Amino acid sequence: LVLLVLGLVMVGSASLGVAQHDFGDPFHYLWRQSAYVLVALTLGVGAFFVPMGFWQKAGPVLIVGAALVLMLVFVPGLGTEVKGSRRWLNLGLFNLQASELAKFFVIIYLAGYLVRHAEAVRSSLAGFLRPLILLAFLVVLLLLEPDYGAAAVMLATAMGMMWLAGARMSQFILLMLILFAMLAAVALLESYRIDRLTVFLDPWQDPFRKGFQLTQALIAFGRGDLFGVGLGSGIQKLFYLPEAHTDFLLAVIGEELGLVGVLAVIGLFLVLIHRIFHIGREAEKRDHAFAAWLCYGIGLWVGLQAIINMGVNMGVLPTKGLTLPLMSYGGSSLVVTCVALAIVLRTFHELHRYDRASQRRVKRT
Repeated sequence: LVLLVLGLVMVGSASLGVAQHDFGDPFHYLWRQSAYVLVALTLGVGAFFVPMGFWQKAGPVLIVGAALVLMLVFVPGLGTEVKGSRRWLNLGLFNLQASELAKFFVIIYLAGYLVRHAEAVRSSLAGFLRPLILLAFLVVLLLLEPDYGAAAVMLATAMGMMWLAGARMSQFILLMLILFAMLAAVALLESYRIDRLTVFLDPWQDPFRKGFQLTQALIAFGRGDLFGVGLGSGIQKLFYLPEAHTDFLLAVIGEELGLVGVLAVIGLFLVLIHRIFHIGREAEKRDHAFAAWLCYGIGLWVGLQAIINMGVNMGVLPTKGLTLPLMSYGGSSLVVTCVALAIVLRTFHELHRYDRASQRRVKRT
């Protein structure tokens, strides 16, 4: 909730100039983000009341759903192209970013797969590769959009879950070599991809073209110093820093709230991820295997996406086009993340109910 509220405040601050210029209302994006938060919390409450058994049974259907939503973005009239990428489905009242649903559905499916085939994943190459073949198909669809950031997060999350399941190191090395070769081939197909991969190493070589976005983000962090210039007083968001209210919200936080504000955001994410993994470990101790793997997957997904977004903002990683979970402007990411976290809370609720039932049985005996 703290991340949601802070994100809402910072989206309002970061989008003032752009909203006034584009819509004549400086609070346009703030109102929309407030509506997204309301929808996300409502759906999250609904997801909380869904038993974990439902999600486990739905896994095979949801992985098919993930493939369908990713394919639908290529259907003329349904898929919407924005800035050269077809990542959104036009559903009338709103646009749905297909990759957000796909990442979530993959985690649910893979959690169920690890419950059914944990021993095969640990002992055989076939058991390790079987879910990754399905994943490879989804990654290809993401690369065709193109959405390299979502593809990277999906792959890294799946590999992290397989690693936690006990897959062999030799299998990971083989997979990493294959992925490296594929990514190198994809990067060489278009010069702008190579530019994205290299410009973060020295954005000041071309600060007004290829390195413009990153140099403006770094200037924002520099202006913020320790305590920031004050909430709403930043100037980089005023048409200097592109995507200030979406992908580069952390840079605005750095300018207006300073290093202290950035460290506070990092600390909040660390607390959140630690709590998710703690619930997962508690579920594993009680032999609630599906709930445990689902929590681990959600923790990896949210944590990796936050790390990548922060790394991009700080110039440590190449630009990926990923939002900061729970904070950046956008409905799809916010809604799906809140539903995922509601499922984690459902796991916590079921564990407590299981403990109470166990205590009652002990008292009867």
